Amino acid sequence: MVADFVLRIVDSTIRGLVSGVEAALPRLVAGLVFAAVAYLGVRLILAALGASLRRYYGERQELVAQLFVTVVGIFLWFAAGLTFLKIVGMGDIAASLGTAVGFIALGVSYALSEMIEDTVAGVYLLRDPDFEVGDEIKVGSTEGTVAAIELRKSRFTLENGDTWIAANRKVEAEWTKLAEE
Repeated sequence: MVADFVLRIVDSTIRGLVSGVEAALPRLVAGLVFAAVAYLGVRLILAALGASLRRYYGERQELVAQLFVTVVGIFLWFAAGLTFLKIVGMGDIAASLGTAVGFIALGVSYALSEMIEDTVAGVYLLRDPDFEVGDEIKVGSTEGTVAAIELRKSRFTLENGDTWIAANRKVEAEWTKLAEE
């Protein structure tokens, strides 16, 4: 009697497992095929985007091209991950994950607002033909020669030889190009 009960439970469990695997197998195969295609597609898109942006922006604005490719890559990989979850039958998890990441991104963007402001100002400075390495610039009450323009900060060589580093949000808001002598 106990043996029959155990055998029925084992048989029921094995049948349930086999039918579950049979039902999930097509979704899993479709998910793996999608993952392979998505991997190749995202890699090709990012390579083409990177090449075209480097050609468009040139060497001086390489950082802008890299930043744009990185941001696009994050969105593409995240979308591919959510789509994979949907294909394999985890659509509710994908929806919850998408919503949670949205709220996390909102919090991170608020926490990093000054860094984001510096980066956006850096993009503007890198693209500005009036703000070049070697130019004599005044920012607030400080005068110096532009030594380097980066995404988050700019470096200036002062008259006494010191290097002054300023956040790009400050530079973008206050800079004046001094007349060449």
